[in-house]
Amino acid sequence: MVDFSLQEVDRAMDKASLIGTILGVVVIVGTIVLVLAHGGNIMMFWSLKGVIMVFGGTISVLFMAMPMDKLKQVPGYIKAFMREPSVSNAETVTLMATLSDKARRDGILALESEIEDVSDPFLAQGLKMAVDGTDEAIVETTLRLEVMAMQERHKAGKKFFDLIKLYGPGYGLAATLIGQIGMFGSLGGSIEELGGMLAVAVTATMYGTVLANAIAGPIGDKLSLRSGEEILAKEMMLQGIMSIQAGDNPRTTTEKMLAFVPQSGRGGLKLAA
Repeated sequence: MVDFSLQEVDRAMDKASLIGTILGVVVIVGTIVLVLAHGGNIMMFWSLKGVIMVFGGTISVLFMAMPMDKLKQVPGYIKAFMREPSVSNAETVTLMATLSDKARRDGILALESEIEDVSDPFLAQGLKMAVDGTDEAIVETTLRLEVMAMQERHKAGKKFFDLIKLYGPGYGLAATLIGQIGMFGSLGGSIEELGGMLAVAVTATMYGTVLANAIAGPIGDKLSLRSGEEILAKEMMLQGIMSIQAGDNPRTTTEKMLAFVPQSGRGGLKLAA
């Protein structure tokens, strides 16, 4: 039996995402503490009107711009941000090389008993089609359609955070303008009253800016990178399946897989092959 344990390891926490999140919180909290240390008041950072306008307005945009089934997947978007990819390129190379060697030695039908141990649905589907004798062109077309559908699903996660990044600051500015209108309408009052009203108005802009630049923007960018990594992994599997189905030498299959790996990381994989 082929060892598929690499495919079954639960995805670990993405250390980069965790470190970035913690540092972001530390920077924001630290800045607030510094302001308070110089005679500030914690309430100057609070504005109920700003919260309602920025967060309520941004949520309304999300409902207007995205269908409900996509919004229900938000926990999955967050999980994808906080988790490492399930399988690395190196693991994919090793796995496909092992499958190729078994198919070349015992025949492609020998892979049928291994398919149920493959936890990646994409790879399992491709191997099953190859074992069943499906035409190579049909196998490739079907798997590429799967990749295309996956890419569209990934776009929804990126779009979710792009909308927050785009409209959060806009609603913050709108709330600030509303506050300034109220301030201008109160001209003639005490300077302390006007200063307090201005501080409340500007707070809304702060909410929108932090929401866009410290939360939504970085998460959206990480999801975009994750999507690219997964698409690359699926393309590697696709090329491996096609090579196995064509009856290529295992070394040839491995070389095709290594084309997806940076030069600096190929040495150990070549020795393993």
